Amino acid sequence: MAISLEKVLVIEDDDIVRNLLNGILVRRKCASHCAQSLAEAEVLLASDAFDIIFLDLRLPDGDGHKFLEHVATLPEHPLVVVMTGYGTIESAVTCMRAGAFDYLLKPFLPSQIDVILKKAQAYIQLLQVNRYLSNPGDGEDGGLVGHSQSMLRLGQMIARVAPTDATVLITGESGSGKEIIARELYRASPRRNQPFIKVNCAAISENLIESEFFGHERGAFTGATERRAGRFELANQGTLLLDEVSEIPLNLQAKLLRVLQEREFERVGGNRTIKVNVRLLATTNRDLLSHVAKGEFRLDLYYRLNVFPVQVPPLRERSEDIILLAEHFLKHGARRHGIKVNGFADSARAALTGYHWPGNVREMQNAIERAIILTESHRPVTAAALGLLGDFAPAAPPPAGLDRATSAEATNLIAADTVQGQVSVTDGAGSVLTIAALEKQAIKAALQQTEGNRTQTAALLGISIRTLRNKLLEYRDAGEPVDTGLQSAEV
Repeated sequence: MAISLEKVLVIEDDDIVRNLLNGILVRRKCASHCAQSLAEAEVLLASDAFDIIFLDLRLPDGDGHKFLEHVATLPEHPLVVVMTGYGTIESAVTCMRAGAFDYLLKPFLPSQIDVILKKAQAYIQLLQVNRYLSNPGDGEDGGLVGHSQSMLRLGQMIARVAPTDATVLITGESGSGKEIIARELYRASPRRNQPFIKVNCAAISENLIESEFFGHERGAFTGATERRAGRFELANQGTLLLDEVSEIPLNLQAKLLRVLQEREFERVGGNRTIKVNVRLLATTNRDLLSHVAKGEFRLDLYYRLNVFPVQVPPLRERSEDIILLAEHFLKHGARRHGIKVNGFADSARAALTGYHWPGNVREMQNAIERAIILTESHRPVTAAALGLLGDFAPAAPPPAGLDRATSAEATNLIAADTVQGQVSVTDGAGSVLTIAALEKQAIKAALQQTEGNRTQTAALLGISIRTLRNKLLEYRDAGEPVDTGLQSAEV
């Protein structure tokens, strides 16, 4: 029996039919509950949530049609299969219009129940998966773009591992395209027609991440008003992407390890073991072994994730792909915004190839999107529109709404000197500072002004709390913390 159908309610006053259907459901490993009247059914519905209801239309204390309309208003939205021994076309049409999932004539065969359960399970999983699907435009510029040796090798590795069920750990700098690689692995796999579910481990509160992974039962905690499937359950038969896997709390890593090994788990607040068949992909921009050495990441989990490692090269190491990538983003960005531009001017090409791209592919995509918006129709994109400064970052902060997890953040950090009055682009000897040194200087100055309040610091610099936290961790890992002695509050 599929995992999404667990609790079934049978509302039938005929003892023979009720017992027959209950026996079929129990053999299919469903938790079957029976009611002989609408009054009994109301009591059960008030105390529990059901996935599917088998409803007889003629009951001693009421009309099944009206009860069907009532069920449609319940927050759990259980599916309803209407049962009757007096079926007519008019009755079937009325029930389907009232929200019935299926219409079953009595007497029936066990095989008919199996067909209904299979359809119901597929329908429920589809509804649940839709809650987590990406926006339609997400990943539309995806796919491997490049003819450099490193990209050709990457394509060969994807072709080799994609047809297998091996767990893949994708590493690389922020913005280098790790999620694109994950999507390519999914598209080239035998599971490409099954769900592709992703979860950003760094974007979920530590208190909620277990529920996001494994789901929860109704009443498991305050606010859990209904049973909810987790990402592992939604990805059953498909692929699950754990983005930024290094951010998973240590206390949850042991449970994750067990799920990866046994392919089974229990929902939060539940005791029923759920088995899944999931292909796992994970990404990180951190050195997991260094986190293992610090006791922040389990070594056994690292080995379980690192079955097939894939390293995504930074953009600066494949300079021969820069123009090809830029033209790719220009084509898709112009189409998305409805702006016709005539390619890149020579000055823009020189700027693109001469820039260091600390934010990698994501930074390029954002810079070109901004340039498209600033370029007049039917004119080429110029170096001025790109706004790239030498080896550093865009000349001005990006418009609100663009992805800030790139070197655009470096721009915001540099711009902080106008707020702080303390950040300088040169050192004491008059030499120009590197972008990394400017970032650190800006963060330190902002922390001092806010007395270590990270939320205020991030707002002052125009970056996210997550980015600020990652930067502070990098400085600590390098033995050069900038927040020593400060309160480091996130309020």
